[in-house]
Amino acid sequence: MRRAITGYNQDSDGDWVAELACGHNQHVRHRPPFQERLWVLSMAERDKRLGTPLDCPLCERAEPPEGLRFVRSSPDWNEHTLPAALRRAHRLAAGTWGRIIVHDGALRFSLVSDPPIVVELAHGAIQSIPPEIDHEVSPLGHVRFSIDFLTVNLRHAGREQSDPLARAPLSTSEQGGDPACWAGQLCLECGVILDDGDHRPGCVQAAEREPPSADTG
Repeated sequence: MRRAITGYNQDSDGDWVAELACGHNQHVRHRPPFQERLWVLSMAERDKRLGTPLDCPLCERAEPPEGLRFVRSSPDWNEHTLPAALRRAHRLAAGTWGRIIVHDGALRFSLVSDPPIVVELAHGAIQSIPPEIDHEVSPLGHVRFSIDFLTVNLRHAGREQSDPLARAPLSTSEQGGDPACWAGQLCLECGVILDDGDHRPGCVQAAEREPPSADTG
């Protein structure tokens, strides 16, 4: 999985570390003859490589980085209310991680990584979802689970402002889903992804959007 360089820092030994868009860090040492990266010694050359992708094995293993910022949680879903869009291949937005939490029952999770990750998540299991990678879930009989959305906090000035999640969480009254929503417009009240259909009966969001009835008095 290729992730863009967003910045740099130095470790305690003075070696350069590339900060990636996924939130992971990766050493980019210059230690000839085994590691030839003369460019890391020059600020100008380092800046030229901002945006250059590097392979990220930690994303391949779905290992979340440190320092993620919690944004919000989805509603609890079960085998009946699980939106159809989650049962087919979909992906999280750039800079957004997911965290599946199984509260009851069991769920199969599949991630198109190299090698692919296919696991059965039982009660109490937690599974991280990297950004921009196709994945899907399917219930194994009864299940109740939710998904936390987390965003990467970019260190460098000017970058965090461009992060669509670098702001206070939206209130549940704001329809239109979440920038972290990977499958379309997500209603935070009833859990429906709106490109799949209407709100569930009794949903507050649906009631707020119903046109007022005509005054027949």
